[in-house]
Amino acid sequence: MKSTVETLSPTRVKLAIEVPFAELEPSLKKAYREIASQVNVPGFRRGKVPASVIDQRVGRGTVLNEAVQDAIPTQIVAAVQEHEVKSLGRPEVEITDFSDGQPLCFTAELDVRPEINLPDLEGIAVTVDEIQIGDNEIDDQVSALRERFATLKTVERAAQVGDYVQIDLAATADGQEVPGGSATNISHEVGSNQLLPGLDEVLGGLSANESASFTTQLVGGEFAGKDADVAVTVRTVKEKELPPLDDDFAQLASEFDTLDELREDLRTRLTRAKRVEQLYSARDKALEELVKAAEVPAPDGIVRDEVEQRKQAMADELERMGASMDEYFAAEGKSAEDVDKELTESATEGVKIQLLLDTLADRDEIEVTDDEFGHEIVHRAQRVGVAPQQYYDQLVRSGMAAAVYGDVRRGKALAQVLEHIKISDSAGNEISLDDLRGEVAAAEHNHEGHDHEGHDHEGHEH
Repeated sequence: MKSTVETLSPTRVKLAIEVPFAELEPSLKKAYREIASQVNVPGFRRGKVPASVIDQRVGRGTVLNEAVQDAIPTQIVAAVQEHEVKSLGRPEVEITDFSDGQPLCFTAELDVRPEINLPDLEGIAVTVDEIQIGDNEIDDQVSALRERFATLKTVERAAQVGDYVQIDLAATADGQEVPGGSATNISHEVGSNQLLPGLDEVLGGLSANESASFTTQLVGGEFAGKDADVAVTVRTVKEKELPPLDDDFAQLASEFDTLDELREDLRTRLTRAKRVEQLYSARDKALEELVKAAEVPAPDGIVRDEVEQRKQAMADELERMGASMDEYFAAEGKSAEDVDKELTESATEGVKIQLLLDTLADRDEIEVTDDEFGHEIVHRAQRVGVAPQQYYDQLVRSGMAAAVYGDVRRGKALAQVLEHIKISDSAGNEISLDDLRGEVAAAEHNHEGHDHEGHDHEGHEH
């Protein structure tokens, strides 16, 4: 095999490869074996059909084509290794010359990892927002907690926004009962717009045992898109009663004895949450500065593939929700071109960041230990609800294990970036990465399991 490489751009090369016909012999034998196992020829057992008979029955051209398709990937890999090309994505192949008994000549264009000149990490400085927590934010937190301990009291008056009502619904369209359109004793918060469009407008002013009707458009089933007449009957009206805001409430809603202690704990939690935001902001800004300073180019083919994957993921998610891309465009007020542009911009930035972190990992010879890789497998398996070994086996079968390894390696490279850059807030205070990490770890540790995060009393009557 002979090959040459031509640089088309910083992110793309063209390989010109010539393979002597004799080197195609293994692929030809393989092609004859596979075709022989697939065809039925009277007088011959399956898999034992001679090459000459296959040439007569199937055609020598078919055999040659299958042999060439088998040989090309192997030859591209050999050429990539010979020229030390850091290939990315799928090659675009064009056969330029081939006939029986003659050399196979073809070209392969492929994206490559560009050469990136990494800037000095010590020279990268980012500014994040200063943490400021006002009493109004604490008030909002207390109010939200208070809402969760609200009780519902039956009242003898017309329903108002914020009340909870028990209702019966019955829908008809074109004089026919809508399948699944009737329900009894449903609990609904007036004004929440959680059920049918138009319902909240008629509920306001209705008392217990009163009825009304309204028209709404159906969105699913055989009557989708048609107007339905809906009759609603109110069974009960309940108003929400909030507990008094005092030390007794603090003891009810938390492990603290006083309201002041509860407010101070909420301030600590808000501070930790904003530390997390600072860390993520520092990460994003540092990567943006590094990509800009290094002038990282993005391979067009890789970006196109990434955009297609993201579009497919969007379509799959919408399908699971019973919607289509066209419905999404209409709801968001965007065109397909708008979404393509947004996806291309985000994919381009994502590809640039990956290339930058890969280059940094190579320069600093960053490796991933078995424990680190195993920890990531366990974490991802837990996230999707499968056993770690099962998740790992799926990765191996799909060929995605290397991608996960790459993600972990980039994560370690990113941690190294954050170790070296300078982080300060908008007030000029220098921020320690260790302090940030400590706050983030504390926030994650305390996220679940606290008394005033685990109760939900709303809906109880007295």
